[in-house]
Amino acid sequence: MRKDKLYFLTFISISVIFLIIASFSLRYFIKASASQLLEIQLESNKREANEVSKLIHYQIAAGLSQTKVLEHVQNTIENTHKDASFISVFNWSGIEMAHSDITQVGVKINSNQSLQEALNEEDNSNDIYDLFTDQIEKSIANGNIVKTEVTYISAVKDSDLIVAAHINLVKIATQIKDLKTSFYIIFMLMGGLIILSSFFAVRMIGSYYEKQLELKNTTLESELLNLSKLNTDLLAYQQKVIEDVKEETEGVLETSTEFNQEFNKTRILTYVRNELVSVPTDKIAYIYTENTITYVVRFDEKKSTTNMSLDDLFTNLSPSLFFRANRQFIISITAIAKIIKYGNSQLKILIHDADVEIIISKNKAAEFRQWLNM
Repeated sequence: MRKDKLYFLTFISISVIFLIIASFSLRYFIKASASQLLEIQLESNKREANEVSKLIHYQIAAGLSQTKVLEHVQNTIENTHKDASFISVFNWSGIEMAHSDITQVGVKINSNQSLQEALNEEDNSNDIYDLFTDQIEKSIANGNIVKTEVTYISAVKDSDLIVAAHINLVKIATQIKDLKTSFYIIFMLMGGLIILSSFFAVRMIGSYYEKQLELKNTTLESELLNLSKLNTDLLAYQQKVIEDVKEETEGVLETSTEFNQEFNKTRILTYVRNELVSVPTDKIAYIYTENTITYVVRFDEKKSTTNMSLDDLFTNLSPSLFFRANRQFIISITAIAKIIKYGNSQLKILIHDADVEIIISKNKAAEFRQWLNM
């Protein structure tokens, strides 16, 4: 139940993040794409108006009458007002002389000059979309929907004619609406794909790490049980050794053959500076070597040295009381405070009342466990 809730919250979080990002990016993409579309359309209109203006000038200069030229233009542009852009021709009085919609011929031109002036500004590239959307919204708000607007005019040389480039606001509004719809559909499909794929990716990764975590927990539990058993064996064996030593001290087991065979040496001759000190083996906590010098450390933390090597000492000590942990240390069973896991299948031995840590290698660990079970 807890996992399902976590996955649900993950799904909601990814969805919310995507919607926030999409809400900002979608506006930018729509505006940038619509502005580019309008800019291309306006540039095409401008070029077409200039070319028609030159063509009319060349025809009139070639001797054709203005009436004949306008008739040719009318036949060429008729019914193009249904497209996104078209051109018309009017005279200096503002009377339409040729128009895509033939019903407009002879009618005085009516256009939004402010829109035309704004479009002709040099720094209007970032405002084209806003200009057109504002114009469309104003027309709708006023209840007088203007279908077309003049965006550029080009005067015909040596005549009273002017070529005007028109743009069909209704058609442009439809194109922008279709563009928005396309973007919304794309973002919805892309959003659904991203959200679902992210959700499943998070779920798969989460499941993988859960399995890894469960495996680690299982391994740790197993190691914990092994260490617990090891420490239990240690306490039991320490208690046994303490009792045996106590009985030997009191003389209870003075005739015990097994005990006498177990202890090869009961004392070790050591040095404290120039003084000879005899140390009972049952008082030794651990023995170690450092810089070729062998030190014998007792439970009362007193330290002395010996001329014997660790190998020689170990052969003379009871194997039931002492263990050769590594090349540097020999430890007493009664000195061990705790056994903990260390590294890769290694063991770390902590000594009672001593700031020393003794590492038993992986190869020695099995021998150490067997020693505790003696």
